[in-house]
Amino acid sequence: MFDTTEVGVFLGLDVGKIAHHAQGLTPAGKKVFDKLAAKFGTVLVIVDQPASIGAQPLAVARDAGCRVAYLPGLAMRRIADLYPGEAKTDARDAAVIADAARTLPHTLRSLELADEITAELTVLTGFDQDLAAEATRTSHQIRGLLTQFHPSLERVLGPRLDHQAVTWLLELHGSPAALRKAGRRRLVELIRPKAPRMAARLIDDVFDALDEQTVIVPGTGTLDIVVPSLARSLGAVHEQRRALEAQISTLLEAHPLSQVLTSMPGVRTAAVLLTTVGDGTSFPTAAHLASYAGLAPTTRQSGTSIHGEHAPRGGNRQLKRAMFLSAFACMNADPASRTYYDKQRSRGKTHTQALLRLARQRINVLFAMLRDGTFHEPRTPTVTLAA
Repeated sequence: MFDTTEVGVFLGLDVGKIAHHAQGLTPAGKKVFDKLAAKFGTVLVIVDQPASIGAQPLAVARDAGCRVAYLPGLAMRRIADLYPGEAKTDARDAAVIADAARTLPHTLRSLELADEITAELTVLTGFDQDLAAEATRTSHQIRGLLTQFHPSLERVLGPRLDHQAVTWLLELHGSPAALRKAGRRRLVELIRPKAPRMAARLIDDVFDALDEQTVIVPGTGTLDIVVPSLARSLGAVHEQRRALEAQISTLLEAHPLSQVLTSMPGVRTAAVLLTTVGDGTSFPTAAHLASYAGLAPTTRQSGTSIHGEHAPRGGNRQLKRAMFLSAFACMNADPASRTYYDKQRSRGKTHTQALLRLARQRINVLFAMLRDGTFHEPRTPTVTLAA
């Protein structure tokens, strides 16, 4: 729980692009004005947006000697519903933040002064997520066009759009006619430098797909204009992400928690864990961390109607996604995790439910790693012998 025993003033701050609204309350709930706040002792500044537009006010608060804390937005909205009135104003929000911090300190999250590495990682991981979204959008556009005009070709190239060789191929020859005109041998030589082992097999699959469709759908000629442009954009985004991954990796190596966090699968996952969880001291238990990540399975029941387990809609989306990706990756790297997943499936859980349970278990592993400063090690599954 966040320690508020020495706090003299709870200063709720609703940050905005043009102006901020603040409300100060003493532990007894008395309103305090800015000129008199100092005489009450330590000032705790609480925000519901610690990043983006909230970063500068927090820096000013720290520079002025104030403590800072974060009230998660979902908790803020739920608490606001308990107050009378339906008005939604910045002043009211500031008052709700201050009063929630005063009366419900367990809802607060620590916001210790982030070091330069964490601050830079926060920016870089945010940019990386934007690039990932752009890559997904562009891939969907390319796959949509190929599906419309040549479905069999999409089945070959669509799932491989993350590969440099495929984006390079489509950048130079974006339509079925252009691919056929270039010829099998020329295309193999074209992509061999980028895909030495799969070049011949990929081009064979491409020409098999081309032979499957003899009808030319009206509008197919436009692929020569649109697909190369999209493939060029997709290739550029992939190149940016590769360069960004190298920068993120360099920053991670310089952080004290680097070896602990990178022992879990994926450099990007480790960066997200560092920027969202930090050293884990803000969370008393693994259950608190699971709740923050939105990975505490919930069952929806009304009378005799019982629905299966679902992940809560709230939680930190970045952390939730990172833990799902980690759970998915560890099924191949960690035999014990695969055994746990298979056990859940054998009990009737769907793939998503089993993955959710595995991600929740990974939260326990992460919490123990941060608490004890130990590395992640794949475990050998326990085998029970029949009597």
